[in-house]
Amino acid sequence: MKLYSTVRGAASAEQIIEKSRFIAYVAPVSDREEAEAFITSIRKKHKDATHNVPAMVLGDKMQTQWASDDGEPQGTSGAPIVQMLVAQGITNVVVVVTRYFGGIKLGTGGLVRAYTSSAKLGLAAAGVCDVCERNVLTYALDYTYLAKLQNLAAQDAGGKNTAADAGARSSGDEPAGSGALFTIENLTYADVVQAELSCVPERVDEVKNLIANLTGGQGRLCSEALTSCAKYDERIT
Repeated sequence: MKLYSTVRGAASAEQIIEKSRFIAYVAPVSDREEAEAFITSIRKKHKDATHNVPAMVLGDKMQTQWASDDGEPQGTSGAPIVQMLVAQGITNVVVVVTRYFGGIKLGTGGLVRAYTSSAKLGLAAAGVCDVCERNVLTYALDYTYLAKLQNLAAQDAGGKNTAADAGARSSGDEPAGSGALFTIENLTYADVVQAELSCVPERVDEVKNLIANLTGGQGRLCSEALTSCAKYDERIT
């Protein structure tokens, strides 16, 4: 189940509009304190800028929405960035758009477009991800079951192979073979193999039954936990 969307990591992007330089800084944050620290760092970095316009959206339900125009005409910079973030469904994020004035006034509409488009460039650079609920089941298995387990992890629910290496993960994103009933998050080798398996909450019972059938009931469930993972989303353009 999708919890919310946010950005993958900190990033920046810039553009020139009518001789003004706009630099967008974007970062994922977990709370207001972290967001304010990020804003302060950008203001220090660009203390000679004409404007450093901050905006943040926090909470899985976007409970906190805040922005400042930092000297630009009211409602022309910070608020439109927040509105864009909310419209895109992106939260737990902080944005600062720095402007170095180039001598040409943009007008109300021009400012809104300049700040919003700059923020979008920053989001595209950072990348957007959906944070989803996952259950992690940790099993202790005999080595004789490992190859079969990896083969199952590489198949989707219909038995079609979806990944050459079911244990591989792309950096920070949804595991390879994300169409599979489960994915292998980690393998620890000792007297037995300890396998961390990840699946969506609504399919936990299916995974448990599958492992029981695979091992003839010999696979031991050591722990079970609810967590979250990020799935990359390229919708920001």
